[in-house]
Amino acid sequence: MKKSTKPAKSPAPATKSAAAKSAQPRKSSAAQRAPAAKPVTKPAAKPARKPAVKKAQPAVAAVPVPTATPALATIVTAVIDIGFGNTLHIRGEGPGLSWDRGLPMECVTDNQWRITLGEAGRPIAFKFLVNDLSWSVGADYVVAAGSSVTLEPSF
Repeated sequence: MKKSTKPAKSPAPATKSAAAKSAQPRKSSAAQRAPAAKPVTKPAAKPARKPAVKKAQPAVAAVPVPTATPALATIVTAVIDIGFGNTLHIRGEGPGLSWDRGLPMECVTDNQWRITLGEAGRPIAFKFLVNDLSWSVGADYVVAAGSSVTLEPSF
């Protein structure tokens, strides 16, 4: 037997025959009218990012912020016997004080009067009055805000 020297041909590509097409079921008219569904396409994948590397921050010590003089309550005590039925008042510049009208002081004992003035950030100037009429003699008293002072006024 003689061997052939011709190379073997590859077969031709297969095509659908008319018989195969007719074997497929026909689509209904409603299916023919419906628009064809679009294929779902996914967006292109983003390239992977490198994880963020946080740099170590140096420790920062808390630094106190300088502020104005802190506001503190001031206690004024007067030691004087003004007689039964009288009241000691105080007038001046400071929290709650006025030079036009006095604040009554609290009678602690028979010869001791006290008042607690609100918080202030600066010195307080004042004078004592008996029954908010008679002024104490001498210069105005001046005390630092937030202090407690005991005075002996004279009339």
